[in-house]
Amino acid sequence: MREGRPFLEIFTYALDEDYRFPILEIFAFLFALGTFVFVDLGTYSGQTEEALAYSLVSTLCGFPLLFIFVVLILKNVAYGLGSDLDKGVMQTLFSYPLKRRYILTARLLSGLGIALLLFFGIQIFGLFLLAPDVILTYPSTVFLTYAAQLCSPVLLLAGLVLFFTLRLKRGGLALVIGVVLFLAGLIVSGFVTSIAYGTGSDLSLKIWAVINPNSALQIYYYDMGASLFASESWVPSFSEVLLYLGAGYLIVAVLFVIGYVYFDRRLEI
Repeated sequence: MREGRPFLEIFTYALDEDYRFPILEIFAFLFALGTFVFVDLGTYSGQTEEALAYSLVSTLCGFPLLFIFVVLILKNVAYGLGSDLDKGVMQTLFSYPLKRRYILTARLLSGLGIALLLFFGIQIFGLFLLAPDVILTYPSTVFLTYAAQLCSPVLLLAGLVLFFTLRLKRGGLALVIGVVLFLAGLIVSGFVTSIAYGTGSDLSLKIWAVINPNSALQIYYYDMGASLFASESWVPSFSEVLLYLGAGYLIVAVLFVIGYVYFDRRLEI
């Protein structure tokens, strides 16, 4: 009880800072609009029904909508937390009878957790309206697709930006770094594919699949559907896809652990 009330107070403060009017309304509108505008119900011909389910969910998380989502996450994690460090608010929060790791948890629950609930809540609701059979018939495919999309770039970037924000104590700079890394990831993805097809080696694809597990999942489902996008040099098995997904989340977990340890033991303000 002694720790519960201070935690709720910090969490309430973080919610007010992260989603003050009209931030929540704007992003909720953009998520809803993007979900119904960018969806492609036609997808690709020649695929199995399971591969079609993957393609449908992937279009719901297309680049424009995913970029908007990443911007919200980076704003909350980098700019919000960075502002607390820069303006001295964190010194006030440290005066609460609460361990540092709980303070950071309250901040991340607001900045990251609520954003995830908002985004995926709208996504799942939209999927139920657009193609209810998909989510009811292939729930495992829907779950894996969202899990892969969530791992990278969303959680991976959030972990990196969290550390940069704590280390630099400048949220604006950390936000810019996060956006640059997101755009660089798109360039690297195309570059890795070119290397694989040019050299005939699958090493670059496998390395990239550890960082971005969705690339392995994409190749797996597109090859299953005999798509033109299937990789000729490497097609992972389903167990390999799960292995790469687990490795991706392990990297994300390590990044957040580093952030927590730094915040708890090394952060000086």
